[in-house]
Amino acid sequence: MPLHAGVDIGGTNLRIGVVEDLRLVSVKRFHADFTHLCQNHAPEVAWRQIVAIVGNSLQQVLQVYPDIASIGIGFPGFIDPVNGRILQAPNLPGIHDVDLAGDLAAYTHRPVVVENDAVAAAYGEFRLFRNTHHSLIYLGLGTGVGGGMVYADRPYLGQHGTAMEVGHVIVDHNDMARPCGCGNRGCLEQYASASGVTLSYKLATGLELDAVTIADLAREGDSHAITAYALAGSYLAQVVAHLAKILDIGQVVVGGGLSNAWDLMQPAFDRQLQADLIPVLRNNVYVRISASSDEAGMIGAALLSAL
Repeated sequence: MPLHAGVDIGGTNLRIGVVEDLRLVSVKRFHADFTHLCQNHAPEVAWRQIVAIVGNSLQQVLQVYPDIASIGIGFPGFIDPVNGRILQAPNLPGIHDVDLAGDLAAYTHRPVVVENDAVAAAYGEFRLFRNTHHSLIYLGLGTGVGGGMVYADRPYLGQHGTAMEVGHVIVDHNDMARPCGCGNRGCLEQYASASGVTLSYKLATGLELDAVTIADLAREGDSHAITAYALAGSYLAQVVAHLAKILDIGQVVVGGGLSNAWDLMQPAFDRQLQADLIPVLRNNVYVRISASSDEAGMIGAALLSAL
């Protein structure tokens, strides 16, 4: 079977998986804080460094696996479905209209395909756990909130490549709603992501703690921590209910690092979901936590590069 590489790029992580069919042969993790890089350098400087970091990391993997036939990149941004250029990356300030596929193809001498990271994860989840379903929605709760959809066995990208950008659905319409990197206020990812939970807790207590620490405090009974996760679950459910009403897709997969605290979000999520769904859909929307050990994004990216 041919080998393909799947690259998962996040605001604070870089992972490269070597994929054979549906199996990860190898996973390499590299240090890469791209968000900090973009915040502290001019866009063109930051971009050159991002390409160099990803390109050099891929070269290390290719030295071990020279038979890799193609490379798929899952990137946290808006991807043009026609030419594959990255139009914007809300959590990587200054990144606009860049050609990651072309830049990395020159580095690696391999065909490179770039897709939104949540689209890649959605396709990976679909291929790994297809069962009898032909469609699913994937929600990735990480630094931001990503969304991807597979419809009739194929990833759905939309006309402009921004389909399922659920992290930028506005859930808080208050004039003082939290500003988002996309340019709007009150977006879902400002409440239901790791950074959103951190912000909720900071606004309540003045303390800036990471989401994992806040989860530990919630399980110890900290009321502000419990509220931060309940708010995340409630807003996420509102968006899922709207998606179910519009798309009528009954399988929803929740992944990403924040899904490890699903027990803290689920009570509020379940209450809000049932309240917001229309009666015919109540009890007909199946929500599960990803069982891929956060590997679906790499596998999906690799498989998409082979299409």
